[in-house]
Amino acid sequence: MSMSNRTRKRLCTSLLAIFLAACGKVAVAQNLAFQLDPQGTAVNFTLADVLHTVHGTFLLKQGSLLLDPSSNKLSGEIVVDARSGQSGTGMRDRKMHREVLESDRYPDIAFRPDRIEGTVAEQGKSSVHLHGMFAIHGSDHEITVPAEVEVSGDRWSARIHFSVPYAKWGMRNPSTMFLRVSESVEIDIAASGTVVRH
Repeated sequence: MSMSNRTRKRLCTSLLAIFLAACGKVAVAQNLAFQLDPQGTAVNFTLADVLHTVHGTFLLKQGSLLLDPSSNKLSGEIVVDARSGQSGTGMRDRKMHREVLESDRYPDIAFRPDRIEGTVAEQGKSSVHLHGMFAIHGSDHEITVPAEVEVSGDRWSARIHFSVPYAKWGMRNPSTMFLRVSESVEIDIAASGTVVRH
């Protein structure tokens, strides 16, 4: 029994719709490669004490991340130069590097993510969480951090905030009899760079 022209046309239309939907899914599932621009990325820290709050900065060494949207797997690393840390006071910075970070011995601070919780939109803003290992002072620590991500064309930017409980993680608390500081430091990262889809 032969199909009518109308039935044949409906079948072709249905197959075309299925094909286009499949192509759309493949496009959405493209990997996203995020490259961080050291000149366009700021790494700031805040440490509270009883008298005033200390603000400082670190410099980004390098950073690149690869996201597989189909599995939410996130690989790569963000590496910060521990020796670049400064708060504006030479004596305080020398103590931070010598007694707390031991930055000559441990020159890198790195975040190596393994997955993302949430969905990064190919264009526009997204709120997600990054899970992975944070390496500092010779030890790895599992963390999950919130991130506000925005993609615009081939550029992207992100804002990340998290706390580092440095004393709990085995680093020395620099408090003295006359100066008491918090046992955790707040980290704020404003990252930007290019994104490539492949």
